[in-house]
Amino acid sequence: MDQLNTLPRTKGIIENTNWNLKKILWRKLRKFQLLLSPQQNLLFGFLVYSIIGWMLLCLPFMHKLDVSPIDHLFTAASALSTTGLVTSSLYDTYNIWGQMVVALLIQIGGIGYMTFTSFVLIAKGSQLTHWHQRVLNAEFSVPREFKLRDFLKAVIIFTIIIELLGAICFYIGFIRLGVEPNFALWSSIFHSISTFCTAGFGLYNDSFEQFKGDVFLNTIISVLALAGSLGFIVVTDVWHRITGRSKKLTFTTHAIIHVTWILLLVGTALFYFFEPTLALYEEDKLMISFFQAMTALTTVGFNTIPVGNLTTSVLMVLVMLMFIGASPAGTGGGLKSTTFAILITLVWNKIRNNRSILFFGKKLSSKKIELATSIFTLYSGVMCVAVFLLLLVDDFPLEKIIFEAVSALGTVGLSTGITGQLSVAGKLILIAVMFVGRLGVLTFGLALLAHKDKNMDINAEEDLSI
Repeated sequence: MDQLNTLPRTKGIIENTNWNLKKILWRKLRKFQLLLSPQQNLLFGFLVYSIIGWMLLCLPFMHKLDVSPIDHLFTAASALSTTGLVTSSLYDTYNIWGQMVVALLIQIGGIGYMTFTSFVLIAKGSQLTHWHQRVLNAEFSVPREFKLRDFLKAVIIFTIIIELLGAICFYIGFIRLGVEPNFALWSSIFHSISTFCTAGFGLYNDSFEQFKGDVFLNTIISVLALAGSLGFIVVTDVWHRITGRSKKLTFTTHAIIHVTWILLLVGTALFYFFEPTLALYEEDKLMISFFQAMTALTTVGFNTIPVGNLTTSVLMVLVMLMFIGASPAGTGGGLKSTTFAILITLVWNKIRNNRSILFFGKKLSSKKIELATSIFTLYSGVMCVAVFLLLLVDDFPLEKIIFEAVSALGTVGLSTGITGQLSVAGKLILIAVMFVGRLGVLTFGLALLAHKDKNMDINAEEDLSI
């Protein structure tokens, strides 16, 4: 009888001990996070989510076909970085549960892992801590005119609305083309998330090649991809203008819209006039040209014709568009359109011998120019190192290696078809490159190398010939 009475007390002691242990571990984790810089917190967070995603995808009940752990890791990293490169077919490898894990990783990677956590705090009526604000400011480059709290709400609400509308439109399009209703429903949800987050993951092994002539689906993909790549800054700014909360659009929004459309027009024209294989698709030539320029620039990564069949000259056009990429504070990757615009403006003004660096009639600050130059140098450096390492471990033509490296770093997902044939070392290199591309080269560099300012009195400047 006494033994029976002690059972509830023993159980209560164990539960209390477990609770105390959880509290201690949570406090230690919070203390560890507070010791890290904002950039290090982002690096740590994405690394943890990648490992969790990898472990989930390795579970046997997630598979249709068994593949190696490195391929599961590659898929998890590609999904979280919203890249879309795969070493094995997503549809053939994973069942519905595995595909749902991939979709969740894409969603987290698309809006940023700190964004959802912070929105939950706001929804509960809690205030964002100083730590949250610092990490969010490192994750999003938000103009001074925006309040971080309102910006976060806009990000989540717009994401929900646009992905819901996208899923409905996809479903209509798939049903119209005779896709089985149950598969059409899940396919619509998955592709809406993947497209808006510019991930490029698809449930069709040929991407969207079988739908290259369908205007409706091409339009849906283009609208969702452009909405994600233009960025939450543009969306929030336009909404404030429509609702009367601001009298005019910010300078950042004007710059992003102008640069994006100029690059789209140039890319479409080059593809249309200089790709000979388009003669096989004469009726859809213009739509295909626009789609491939759009998919490279927005980093959404879908294709409607085989990329491996394109000529080297047009592959280089796609490489340039992938290198530039989407806009800041959006779901896309790449160098970023505004960074590219600042660099072009800098060169143009120096050639014209202008004292001030003018962009659309506005003077740019020296800090922004220095930042853009630093990002370009780091981005180019990472790309060159990635190409060099891939050439060491895998035997493929140079243009295909360059295309693969730029696609991974820009988190695009387009491929000439060599991803699945890479060696284990090659796959690990691309995993690291995708990780750096999603985090951002400057953020990654600051996370690894930044140190606190030392009290150094250096006033004299030295001359260096350039």
